[in-house]
Amino acid sequence: MFLLVIFFALTVLPLPAQELLSAEDSITAGADNAPGLGSRAAALMDAATGAVLFSKNPDEVIPPASLAKLMTIHVALKEAAAGNASLDEAVELPRQSWAVNQPRRSSLMFLAAGQRVTLRELLLGLAIPSGNDAAVAIALRFAPSIEVFVEKMNAEARALGLSRTQFVEPSGISEYNFTTALEFAFFCREYLRLHPETLQEFHAVPEFAYPKAENVAEAYRANPGTIVQQNHNRLLDIEETGGYKNSGFVEGVDGLKTGYIDEAGYNIALTAERRGTRLIAVILGAPAAYGGERIRDEDGRKLLTWGFDNFKTLSPVIEPPSPVRVWKGKTGSVPIALGEETAFTTFTNRGNRLYSKIEMASPLSAPLPAASRVGSLVLYDDKGELRRIPLITTENVEQGGFFKRLWDGIQLFARDIFR
Repeated sequence: MFLLVIFFALTVLPLPAQELLSAEDSITAGADNAPGLGSRAAALMDAATGAVLFSKNPDEVIPPASLAKLMTIHVALKEAAAGNASLDEAVELPRQSWAVNQPRRSSLMFLAAGQRVTLRELLLGLAIPSGNDAAVAIALRFAPSIEVFVEKMNAEARALGLSRTQFVEPSGISEYNFTTALEFAFFCREYLRLHPETLQEFHAVPEFAYPKAENVAEAYRANPGTIVQQNHNRLLDIEETGGYKNSGFVEGVDGLKTGYIDEAGYNIALTAERRGTRLIAVILGAPAAYGGERIRDEDGRKLLTWGFDNFKTLSPVIEPPSPVRVWKGKTGSVPIALGEETAFTTFTNRGNRLYSKIEMASPLSAPLPAASRVGSLVLYDDKGELRRIPLITTENVEQGGFFKRLWDGIQLFARDIFR
């Protein structure tokens, strides 16, 4: 009998942590009465969790038009964050960037020879009037040629996992720039994560006046020829400025960008926040014919309204879990932590009262590497389970010596017999 106990203790009982099945962590295409849209493609996403709430032709490849300027802004801000530029530095304006040298029908901030302009002003010129001249000036600030800057844009797309997004120039005027509604929504989520300040500093600014007296040579400062342009995003929820107020604004909208070329139609990337939930909507390919801009804006309005009516983000505050027992190790316990963020997306009628419980794999036996999944924190409400968050070890637990393993094995064997 003694030899049998030793056999069970040393061979049968050293169980690894059990692999626990996890519930779905996100909602994909989820509520009734989803809106019908007139645009070719669309995606709606929870900015906090990345949950895709709605999609229409999400993988159809469509030129982004001026939505491409968001990647241009991203590259410029990344360079500035790396210390390679300052937003308040003066940027040289090569001939290629002047407004008179841009393609026909270009949106412009009206750059010209002899002007003094800062990088911040160029970014505003991209975000508000969607200046193609600003895109060229920024590209040539950070690369010796447009082609080299485009390589930076595409490298960023690859780094973010955007396999169907590509760029051939930085303004979006080319029909050979490509993206999909779903990929661009994921890009917008990353853009907001990295550059949250851009909403108030650039994208939600209602109007742009340029050139001002400080931008032109001294001889022209008395009459600099300032042109005031309104933000192209007519869904912005902004305060009235200079007698201008968006008549069709949508509550909470504070970005991001519109776009149009004949080959794509009307596009828009939107973000809005209400009651602690931020959504991202991308609309691509509203008809290029007369009325397409109205269709695009109406699709954005319907999609955001439906999203906020049906979904919300919950971000519960969870107490750190206590260490758990480990058998046959050099130490008798191991600290554990949540393996994922607590935020999750759910329906608006769920999670008004939230409860939690811990489910552990048992027994836990050494060796136990760090980051091993050993259980789940289950969040639920009165209607059932909502979220299952992995619990993982934060330290490596090495196997104990022979007698430690033998003693723990005997205890486990006896525990199982009496159970």
